[in-house]
Amino acid sequence: MIETTSADTDGAAVRRAHEAFTAGGPLGAHPDTPPVRPLVAESWRRSARARVSPDGAARVELDEEELAGHREGHPLAAAMPVVRELMGAYARDGEHLLAVCDAAGRMLWVEGHPRTLRLAQGMNFVAGARWSESAAGTNAPGTAMAVDRPVQVCAAEHFRRPVQAWTCAAAPVHDPHSGRLLGAVDITGGAGLAHPHSLAFVQAVARAAESQLALVSPGPAAARPRLSALGRDEALLQVAGRRLRLSRRHSEILVILAHRPEGVPGDELLTLLYEDESVTPVTLRAELSRLRGLLGPEFLASRPYRLTEEVDADFAAVDRRLSSGAVATALGGYAGPLLPSSYAPGVVRLRERLAGRLRAALVDRGDPGLLADWAYSAWGEDDVAVWRALASAVPAAQAPAVRARLAALDAELSSGATGLQRRGAHHRP
Repeated sequence: MIETTSADTDGAAVRRAHEAFTAGGPLGAHPDTPPVRPLVAESWRRSARARVSPDGAARVELDEEELAGHREGHPLAAAMPVVRELMGAYARDGEHLLAVCDAAGRMLWVEGHPRTLRLAQGMNFVAGARWSESAAGTNAPGTAMAVDRPVQVCAAEHFRRPVQAWTCAAAPVHDPHSGRLLGAVDITGGAGLAHPHSLAFVQAVARAAESQLALVSPGPAAARPRLSALGRDEALLQVAGRRLRLSRRHSEILVILAHRPEGVPGDELLTLLYEDESVTPVTLRAELSRLRGLLGPEFLASRPYRLTEEVDADFAAVDRRLSSGAVATALGGYAGPLLPSSYAPGVVRLRERLAGRLRAALVDRGDPGLLADWAYSAWGEDDVAVWRALASAVPAAQAPAVRARLAALDAELSSGATGLQRRGAHHRP
């Protein structure tokens, strides 16, 4: 589905609706503030929940050295020749910009007409800056990735006022084999882009980029198996051209064996999988037999239990990026805690270790954008250490909201501690 904007959109009315909403009023509550497009209304609400300032500016998160390394290793680098061929002349001749960002909303390439590039610097629409919706409010590339479909954002539909002189259209780009979101392609410029053709054009460029990636990267049959277990209770395994959603127990087994490619003896695997010490080796062998039946005997070996092929696991990729100091890239690949509902002791240790390493790296880096990404996530909303670091790093305009949240968390912790003390006192002999 493509989201378009009406050619006769009343820009003044949208601006009135925006002013009313950012002043604290509900959307469409007054006859002078008619409803905006549902896509935009929902994006404004998400932006407000993420505490995006309507008057703020995007933050530049990657310096030149970090940006160069990130570009070189990013899958979309292979699609840039096609993107430039299709969009380059159009952007230059029309005084527009072409932009490509990663899945975290960080701009990797921003190119186009020199004068437009200079003007865009005023709102930090530059390579290395983060334009995810949660960081920069409603904008075409950020919102396209938030809803995972092509979108167009015109003038006052942008959440931030400094961006409201611009119009943009963007489409998400996915890995052609796994379907994983890689980033977005975007065309940004003046009011002349407020036309459905702009959106159709950028969608066609995104599809061409995906076709190029399919040509230059090996298909699933030639690629190593991929295991996705972050933010999922049931892992997804892509192997030999198949996509398998694993049961929770099979997910735990695959995570442990992917982490231990040298193999795990049966008695040790039993303790890593089961809290209950009364579980017998027979139960484990039955689970492994079912898993071998699903994957094939050539994929799972025994004595010790091990995978016969090297597996690309998402949690291992995040760990490697942390070890190399690529904190922003590590956070971009962190889709959530490892098998969050698992109580398997081996998985719990891996989950806590990875989250602890990433949290410590974020606090040590002190970047407000990265800290906010963690703090406003489902797994970070109660993380006092990160909220405390964010309160120290956030710009002054956003500080009151962050400090209020931190105060509420401190009060909850204090109340919980007091309750425990009271219960302890009640049970003393």
